[in-house]
Amino acid sequence: MGFMATRKELAASLFSNDEDRWAAVVRRDRGAEGVFYYSVRTTGVYCRPSCAARLARRENVRFHSSCEEAEAAGFRPCKRCRPNEAGLSEQRAAIVAKACRLIETAEEMPNLEALAGSAGMSRFHFHRVFKSVTGVTPKAYAAAHRARRVREELPRSGTVTEAIYGAGFNSNGRFYATSAEVLGMTPTNFRSGGTGASIRFAVGECSLGAILVAATGKGVCAILLGDAPETLVRDLEDRFPRATLIGGDAGFEQWVAKVVGFVEAPALGLDLPLDVRGTAFQQRVWRALREIPAGSTASYAEVARRIGAPKSVRAVAHACASNAIAVAIPCHRVVRNDGALSGYRGGVERKRALLEREARS
Repeated sequence: MGFMATRKELAASLFSNDEDRWAAVVRRDRGAEGVFYYSVRTTGVYCRPSCAARLARRENVRFHSSCEEAEAAGFRPCKRCRPNEAGLSEQRAAIVAKACRLIETAEEMPNLEALAGSAGMSRFHFHRVFKSVTGVTPKAYAAAHRARRVREELPRSGTVTEAIYGAGFNSNGRFYATSAEVLGMTPTNFRSGGTGASIRFAVGECSLGAILVAATGKGVCAILLGDAPETLVRDLEDRFPRATLIGGDAGFEQWVAKVVGFVEAPALGLDLPLDVRGTAFQQRVWRALREIPAGSTASYAEVARRIGAPKSVRAVAHACASNAIAVAIPCHRVVRNDGALSGYRGGVERKRALLEREARS
């Protein structure tokens, strides 16, 4: 506000007399916008200094400090420059502000076409206007916003994955690819992890790509699917940052084989014990997920209603994102309200493949 007041005061000093004001009208000076208006006696209208209408004769022109003053003198607003409506710069600022709010509140980053559509502009024009107002592209603004969010979420989230999804990243891989730039260090070093137990783990392959299986003395605590084994191991480290990770022995490989068999043929079931760790709310969500029949789906809103918390749709989505035991706790069966597939840590294609296998079974 201080800057804006200073700018207006400066502009007013530049157009303090009628001679300077007339010169501004002649050159259609946008810098005089909001400082004064002029009326034309012969047409009965009043205009902005930058109005593109044909220049009136000087003797027919009067100057006014506000729209109200011009209208009180009996003049009506020009239909061409619309002096009583927000100026172009103000309109653009409002459009960009609305787009920023959409980016900041969306579950997933809206694409450029959706943002442009909400602004009533073409993709190219919206992109240019957004950058001219903010100094950055919509994509760069979204990245900066998510970076700030993830820095805020990491210290207070139960897991790094929960923080990543809570900040708007819809896959661990996408975040880890930029984590050094976002945080200046690894996520594990950024936040303090809770004390963990000894965890055995092994990485293998299945038809859906790399698979990591980890277990404590109580049972399976993680089943992770992804493209790269090293990413899955980093995910495990971040989920259990102070646990002692131990490579699985030959006996543990049998557990891995059972999990792989379950992924390939869900109808077989999984007869291994689970070590499910989470908050009370997460446990409620995960129990509800296990009650969704194989081959069926439910929306986040439906799950929220089933656990008696209909307004906690976003929290349900976070609980799904923080689920470490893929397939056994079937978060892949949760879809958007319109039935679209999204928000699966292992990727939408894996989610689709799992659902198709269950449907066939």
